[in-house]
Amino acid sequence: MNSTFDMVAKTFQGLEAVLADELRALGAEDVAPGKRMVSFRGDLALMYRANMCCRTALRILKPFLTFEAADADRLYAAAKAFDWSTVLRVDQSFVIDTTVFGDDFRNSQFVTYRIKDAIVDWFRDHDPEERRPRVGVEGADIYINVHIAGEHVTLSLDSSGESLHRRGWRTAQTEAPINEVLAAGILLIAGYDGSTPLVDPMCGSGTFAIEGAMIAAGINPGVYRKHFAFENWPDFDAELLESVYNDDSRERTPEFPIVAADINANAIEIARRNARSAGVERYITFERRPIADWTEAPRPAGILVTNPPYGRRIGADDMYELYRTIGTKLKHVFTGYKCWVIGYKDEYFHEIGLAPSEKIAVNNGGLDCELREYVIFEGNKKEFRAAGGKLKKERPAAPAKAPRGPRRESRETPGARFDKAFRRDAERSDRFPRRDGDKPFRRDAERPDRFPRHDGDKPEERRARSPRGEQSSSGRPVSVGRQPSISADKEIIINRPAWRARKNKNQSSDDNTQS
Repeated sequence: MNSTFDMVAKTFQGLEAVLADELRALGAEDVAPGKRMVSFRGDLALMYRANMCCRTALRILKPFLTFEAADADRLYAAAKAFDWSTVLRVDQSFVIDTTVFGDDFRNSQFVTYRIKDAIVDWFRDHDPEERRPRVGVEGADIYINVHIAGEHVTLSLDSSGESLHRRGWRTAQTEAPINEVLAAGILLIAGYDGSTPLVDPMCGSGTFAIEGAMIAAGINPGVYRKHFAFENWPDFDAELLESVYNDDSRERTPEFPIVAADINANAIEIARRNARSAGVERYITFERRPIADWTEAPRPAGILVTNPPYGRRIGADDMYELYRTIGTKLKHVFTGYKCWVIGYKDEYFHEIGLAPSEKIAVNNGGLDCELREYVIFEGNKKEFRAAGGKLKKERPAAPAKAPRGPRRESRETPGARFDKAFRRDAERSDRFPRRDGDKPFRRDAERPDRFPRHDGDKPEERRARSPRGEQSSSGRPVSVGRQPSISADKEIIINRPAWRARKNKNQSSDDNTQS
């Protein structure tokens, strides 16, 4: 029986759930999505299949050493105590990739140097001739991944080597192409499986169309790779890899059209060359067509996925008009489609003029972008929903609230409630220190300028005693209606925005009078 071990698959933000589904489909156990990663368990064959078949994985890591370290000396000592001959030979080269989160270690390059020193010193201490493996930046034999979260250190072997997004089919590219792993992940999020038409009206170098054709044809993304890092490991099984590589049981011929179009003729030529390199050119229809010239979409309705310019490295003469055109074509040409657009600026998204049914945060080329879905239904909304259509994901029902018991009567006396309110006001006054000469905060009964109310007075009699324009003993003008609880120069105590605005207005009026 083959032994199993823990593994970690790295991916992009927003693709964790998709990658977890891929791993489960391959037979992985204990699958647990995390932040930009998915942990799982499996055997050697599963590790080979994960590298060969996962469309949304960047790397497949195999942890081999964990320990706690709060400083560089402990980090070095714990790393040097490991038997490095189990993962690395003296005649091989190695490279270290480090990721650090925490306050104890803030410089990933420094951590890399300390781990490298520990490995080199271990070999020098255990080799009769004091030989040591060499450090290689590119094309190294062994890839070591170091991950530090706080004081928890994990060392892993990187079974992939070069990032898995570098499929091997790309021969040329346009400016700012979308990452292959991200493109495949978006297609899987959109639910594309080859059973509907696929359209990218702004295809660039053709990444969406090519990854879509590979999905529709059941072609594993790893078949274009010439080498994986695990082929240099001591336990490498060449026959097992050969069987995984030659497994074409899921390959098929796509039945629905895949259309890639762009306004740039050079982009179309580059996309066509890339598709030829991937062996899927015969499955894709390439067209030089601006988005404004679309008048008809492939039928039956399918999925549209596109990555329009963001206005940074690639732009249009009028970005707002471009996105308005996208919205117009989605509404009037791609009826019945589920349209997915990845973008960078909200103001451009707003020009599309459609309410998205879903928003997913993604990172594309170092930019924090957003993937939005627009469901373009045929007919009216009532008919669409009556047929079972949904514009937005259903939110889980809120848990039922427990029935409230009988209301309890307060046992506080009026005097006790008054004392509690008085103490609260006193505490509030203590939070705002008074300046020299300020009087303490007082309750309504102690306000010096408040006119006492005479029982039986009529409103007109009270107004007669306090005519507009008359001044009180403190020199403030008397006005009809509710007065502020305290003077304007003390208003900071209770911080009432409305009275502050009035104070500022009065101050500006006084300044104008003085000038």
